[in-house]
Amino acid sequence: MKEDVIKKNDSLFMKTYARFPAVMVKGSGCWLQDIDGRNYLDFLSGIAVCSLGHNHPDVTEAICRQAAKLNHVSNLYYTIPQTEVAELLVNNSFADRVFMANSGAEANEAAIKLARKYGGEGRYKIICLEGSFHGRTMATVSATGQNRFHKGFEPLLQGFCHVQPEDLDQLEKMIDHTTCAVLCEPVQGEGGVRPLSRLYLKGIRLLCDRYNLKLIFDEVQVGMGRTGSLFAYEQFGIEPDIITSAKALGNGIPIGAMLARESVAEAFQPGDHAATFGGNPVACAAAKATIRIMLQNGFLKGVKEKGTYLQEQLNTVVEEFPKLARQARGMGLIRGLVLTPEALSSGTDIVNKMFKQGVLINFAGGEALRFLPPLIISKEEIDKMIHTLKSVLAEITVE
Repeated sequence: MKEDVIKKNDSLFMKTYARFPAVMVKGSGCWLQDIDGRNYLDFLSGIAVCSLGHNHPDVTEAICRQAAKLNHVSNLYYTIPQTEVAELLVNNSFADRVFMANSGAEANEAAIKLARKYGGEGRYKIICLEGSFHGRTMATVSATGQNRFHKGFEPLLQGFCHVQPEDLDQLEKMIDHTTCAVLCEPVQGEGGVRPLSRLYLKGIRLLCDRYNLKLIFDEVQVGMGRTGSLFAYEQFGIEPDIITSAKALGNGIPIGAMLARESVAEAFQPGDHAATFGGNPVACAAAKATIRIMLQNGFLKGVKEKGTYLQEQLNTVVEEFPKLARQARGMGLIRGLVLTPEALSSGTDIVNKMFKQGVLINFAGGEALRFLPPLIISKEEIDKMIHTLKSVLAEITVE
């Protein structure tokens, strides 16, 4: 039966994904089950999406309750779920206004358009970072600082330039009369789990203030509790002007949001931007339930504690396998195990071996094994992943 599904799928869909040979049929908590009844410990969370685990009962109930009342109404009208989610986001961030979208790429598109609109005529350039990832649309792939995502899609859109992270002098030299904003991830996820330093981000904030630029934080992957605070910026001692969110916002139901200060948001007027399904009532019901759970007493503190524990366990991997792993890095429950130069070619092989052992991870930025477990992960489940990882690494040989 599995083979039939895979064969039919491969004959119908464009070949945009290199899929693993598993047909997932259900999930619960931190575990997935395939059509053959095999269980997998999910250390990817749908790539930082199912942060409350699969099929969280409160989120499922909220979805079903809303679906029985109202599935969709255009943004020509008001809805209660949309209003409630916007209120939660504004009350728990620096922002004053929200634009609802359906994905991270859409949220970033909205942020790019808002920054350009605010900048005014002739101010359109956005400075981005090497190693960044901002989405797959033409604007967001142009903003992305990884050449592998550009190949085959040139010419990219004008108005984006890229600088090396942690080099404020280089960034300042790129600022000119056409620059309107700086766009960055506080922690580069697809770039190999690279946290930017507190000092560097503070320096960017100061440069933006000095040159009247807007600072945009892409928190699509690292926001919504992933780092141990609702938004990652809270741990860096600065505030952006615009922030984007998606992925975990609906715990698996597609939804995205772009948030901004009042002074910036007012640049958008009716007709400037829109999304047919943005703020969909069912998606907002899921988001409302998700945010409320994350804001419960002790939840985010627990994420930090488990993140520290995961880091400590990954450090033991570095100690035991110095020829394969050179560093563990990250924040909260987004962690990366950086492979040695000699082991980089084994990254995909390690991921495949982990899959065969029933643990789901991936290889990010061509240099780090990435771990994005649900935020409800237990220490026992972390131990299970580490045990499996060590057994897999013991089979890897490098020259």
